[in-house]
Amino acid sequence: MSLDLNITKRLGTFTLDVGFTAPNGVTAVFGRSGAGKTTLINVVAGLSAPDSGHIALNDTPLFDAAQRINLPAHKRRMGYVFQDARLFPHMDVTQNLRFGLRHAPAGSTGPSLDEVADLLGLTDLMKRRPTDLSGGEKQRVALGRALLSRPKMLLMDEPLAALDGQRKDNILPYLERLKSGAAGLPILYVSHALDEIARLADQLVILSKGKIAASGSIFDVLADPTIVPLVGVRQAGAVLQATVMEHGDDGISTLKTNAGTLELPGVAAPVGTLVRLHVLAQDVILSRTRPTGLSSVNILPVTVKSIRTGDGPGAAISLDAAGDQLLARVTARAVQDLDLSQGVTCFAVIKATSIAATSIGR
Repeated sequence: MSLDLNITKRLGTFTLDVGFTAPNGVTAVFGRSGAGKTTLINVVAGLSAPDSGHIALNDTPLFDAAQRINLPAHKRRMGYVFQDARLFPHMDVTQNLRFGLRHAPAGSTGPSLDEVADLLGLTDLMKRRPTDLSGGEKQRVALGRALLSRPKMLLMDEPLAALDGQRKDNILPYLERLKSGAAGLPILYVSHALDEIARLADQLVILSKGKIAASGSIFDVLADPTIVPLVGVRQAGAVLQATVMEHGDDGISTLKTNAGTLELPGVAAPVGTLVRLHVLAQDVILSRTRPTGLSSVNILPVTVKSIRTGDGPGAAISLDAAGDQLLARVTARAVQDLDLSQGVTCFAVIKATSIAATSIGR
């Protein structure tokens, strides 16, 4: 099942003009405030009608300007999770979840209430009312309610934006479980936080001023030096895949990548698990020769794929790490001093403590 859209929507002087396909899994939509993220997700939900174009879910038209089709929101079978949970305050968790079931189409199939409660860790909260729940718990109930409505697609608009760091860290593992548990269900995930996107997304669409500035696999898009101005130098970084090999008694885990091994703290995944690491570009140091005598043992051989320099003193460098991709940000002077160019081999040094436990996803 997949979502296919190509639409325009005018709001005053702003125009949203986008087209992309969201396959099974998580397609994240990233952009700064005013880029058009919420306008896009509301158009898909049927809360707002485009001016032109089409939207289809699994080849079923939801909107088609040429054919004058505009399916109302309640017939699109979209599970919408807002930034604020929007639970019914007079209902307990069980009743809020059952509200989703009551709105599931007759004869539709999907996970049971007990299965959803187990998936999202709600079993011990079923008799509580929203006033007795934390922000993260409320969002998990909202997710469960959306799932129990038996949707054909999930829409999530900044679902973690209202949570503090600790509550966000607590709910991310549940979203990872939701992603694997909702196999075959496309998820459109809107966020301005790349750390969330790097952990969850399969595909990434970057919006800028109502248009698509970049789109494709999460691994390819985040490793592209040209997107650094769009995401900001502090958030820019690639996603690296690794397999957990062992956990040391000192809290340091050994992970295997295509290019070599990494030793990192804060890895909670069991041995044998495939994880993804969001490695920030500013935390990658480059050397033309293999360095020795360093406190960091995370040294990977890499090849320069491309270099992007802007008007400032910095340069973004795309790196091939035995088939995986990394992104480094160094000064333009360093590019000259190291004589870096496309095809040059060098070594990427990654400080173990620079990859936070929250940047390690399954």
